[in-house]
Amino acid sequence: MWPLDPPSRTGDESYALCMSLVRQFGEEKRKTRLIRATGAVTESSRKFRDATFSGSLHNLQSSDFQVPEVDGKDAVRWLYVNGMTRKGGPGRIIYDELMAKPTDERCPLCGHGIVRELDHVMPKSKFPTLCIDPLNLVPACGDCNTLKGDYEATCAEDALLHPYVDRVDSERWLQARVIREEIVRLEFFTLPPVGWDDLLASRVHHHFERLNLGILYAVQANRTLANIRQILTDQFRAGGETMVRDYLASEAHTRLAVQRNGWEGVTYHALASDEAFVRGAFLD
Repeated sequence: MWPLDPPSRTGDESYALCMSLVRQFGEEKRKTRLIRATGAVTESSRKFRDATFSGSLHNLQSSDFQVPEVDGKDAVRWLYVNGMTRKGGPGRIIYDELMAKPTDERCPLCGHGIVRELDHVMPKSKFPTLCIDPLNLVPACGDCNTLKGDYEATCAEDALLHPYVDRVDSERWLQARVIREEIVRLEFFTLPPVGWDDLLASRVHHHFERLNLGILYAVQANRTLANIRQILTDQFRAGGETMVRDYLASEAHTRLAVQRNGWEGVTYHALASDEAFVRGAFLD
């Protein structure tokens, strides 16, 4: 949802690092099998990269991304768990580089949560050859990683946004409306800008729905509204709707300049644009 620069390290480099300390074990030696699988892993990395940049990840078949002679769970444990995520593992340097990518540790999938772990774009349980490919590893918050789970798109319209590839933050697509019930609250939704094609609009909306971003943003926005209610009340009494609108518009401008589709800026913008609200609906 919020872009990151693609990793500079390749899948081949990551594979070589992560298997470098894998120990030989038993009659069928682990490291020997991983070395023999190098060509297959290289080819799967190439297929994945091509599909990523051509927008065709939904066409990939998990059967083409298995490590020869190695069970998928074993491959993930040897390479990803022991080789990359474990402190002191040879691939930990790549793990740390990827985790450090987001500014202020902000999750690129939701734009709100704190990065805690790496999400696999193509799930490691089904695509083990990609379990340590840097292009397949996106730093994410725990909530986004859990909600995404082992999700695989079955068509182009349902492909989640990839922070290393998709650039959707140059225009506003996140919107909110004020709902006046017993308690005034905000509701978030996607609204594609003029000129967007249907595919991009569908993907943004699907990403928004899959990760429950409407609920996440509404919870945060409604907390914000509760926190500024006294400020708005004081301003309304001092200068009426003009002072309230000017305050909200200024806060919106400041926040949207930093994050065009951030829930904070969109919250203030929605409040400033609602005539009933600036005229005192928050007093009810």
